[in-house]
Amino acid sequence: MGAVTGNATGIFYVVLAAVLWAVSGSAAKYLFNSGLTAFQLIQLRTTISFVGLLLWLVLRRRDLLRIRPADLCYFLLLGILGVSAAQFFYLFAISKIKVAAAILLHYTGPVFVALYAVVFAREKLRAVTVIAIAGTLTGCFLVVGAYDLELLSLNRAGIVGGLLAALAFATYSLLSEYGMRTYNPWTVLFYAMLFAAAAWNVAQPPLAAFLQGYTPIQWWWIFFIGIFGTVLPFGFYFEGINRIRSTHASITATLEPISAGLVAYFFLGEALSPLQMLGGALVMASIVLLQVGSETDEKAPVVLRAQKSAGRGGGDPRRGPDGF
Repeated sequence: MGAVTGNATGIFYVVLAAVLWAVSGSAAKYLFNSGLTAFQLIQLRTTISFVGLLLWLVLRRRDLLRIRPADLCYFLLLGILGVSAAQFFYLFAISKIKVAAAILLHYTGPVFVALYAVVFAREKLRAVTVIAIAGTLTGCFLVVGAYDLELLSLNRAGIVGGLLAALAFATYSLLSEYGMRTYNPWTVLFYAMLFAAAAWNVAQPPLAAFLQGYTPIQWWWIFFIGIFGTVLPFGFYFEGINRIRSTHASITATLEPISAGLVAYFFLGEALSPLQMLGGALVMASIVLLQVGSETDEKAPVVLRAQKSAGRGGGDPRRGPDGF
């Protein structure tokens, strides 16, 4: 019962992340339409996320700020090659090709995660995992309307950008799992955001995006995206990886385009075609399939940290209790 509960909690966390990412996507679209650029929003988003998370940890969980200096290089790679790169290449792909095609390319990420697990980690994937990957890819294909022949008119730069976004998505999924073998998920997220924010304040004039004249409504959505579209969903996603590992978490995250479609349906009045609804059902069925016969993975970060803590005969403040 405990294993099932742990897996269900991990799935639930990733579902929350997907929904929040989907809602923030609509908020970002509003900001783009009102005059913000993608690069301004990235700088605003990562900086607000870092500062917000810093304040919360200082007030509530200072112990989670402690890391080994030797691990700074790892967090640098996670923040720049993972979190920061994923945002950049996804927006770059959107700027070059249709949004639907960019989403489809981005969510080939679970394939890269699975390939890493098989080729480099020498792990054997369960049959249901392979079926779930195929089901979610097919579902995303239908949900974003990739069967529309107009989507075939793509330029190479956009395709490369979308695939690099998928690779970056896989990178931060895998790297975060590695870090959580030692650290609490929120510690991993904090230092990833620190370096992501630093990267975007070096790539552009520091804090330049904050000096623009935004309206109160724009500021509201900017802060919404910074906290509810970045800190919380990334935190929930990392909590999911902590329990169900990156392979299952990355598959479950494909609920984001389905969530975005539902948000557009209820709040923007955009209708869903029968094929889109079929695609959504396929994704949800694939995620439910992951629960079939699933047991607690002995390599899940939460399990490995517990084993290390027990072996040391006491708790390590860097590891901390699970959850936030």
